[in-house]
Amino acid sequence: MDFDLGSMWEEMGFLAKAVAGTLLAMGCATMFVALERGIVLWRARVKSRAFARALGPLLERGAYDEARKTAAQYPGSPLAGLLGAGLGAYADAPQTAFGPGRVELARRELARRLEHAGAAMRRGLGVLASIGSVAPFVGLFGTVVGIISAFQGIARTGSGGIGSVAGGIAEALVVTGLGLAVAVPAVLVFNMLSTKVDGLKLALETAAGELVDHLETRGDEGESGREEDHVARAA
Repeated sequence: MDFDLGSMWEEMGFLAKAVAGTLLAMGCATMFVALERGIVLWRARVKSRAFARALGPLLERGAYDEARKTAAQYPGSPLAGLLGAGLGAYADAPQTAFGPGRVELARRELARRLEHAGAAMRRGLGVLASIGSVAPFVGLFGTVVGIISAFQGIARTGSGGIGSVAGGIAEALVVTGLGLAVAVPAVLVFNMLSTKVDGLKLALETAAGELVDHLETRGDEGESGREEDHVARAA
């Protein structure tokens, strides 16, 4: 038996090939999730920064309706979705003497949207966590299959020479190494993406808190300013 991957693949049994194929599928899933999440998080960061630059002057002027329309122009930004929903809840809240105030309704909407945004950003990370924890055991199962193949070689030849067991042992070691080669990148990518998601979520929480503070201190001023503008235009 030649100890190259092509020859070893041809000599593998069905079960060993199934194990190796499963590990290769896990490796492809890891690369797909890493690429997809990396692009999504990068776009979210870039668009959120652009939205933040556009939002600042609007909040300073109390132009909340215009700020909501601006948020709708950044569909890939979790910051735009979050603050746009908060401003919408504030603007659409009924002005009554009973029930929670407008700022409280905006705070509740922001809290709900934060949970949804966190779940959306972490989509796919569960796949990486599962692969990182399961792949070594799948490789270990392949090791067992390879050892069984080695003992079957001994049984066929009736001797324990290196030629009768080398194929099975090589098969076991290759599948074990493949399991580790799949698991280690999955764990590293999971930790890297989790760090990025945590950073983005912290930034969203900070932005939501700053919006609530702004609405508590200047929201009424913005509303009264808009009412004065309406009166002036009507006059």
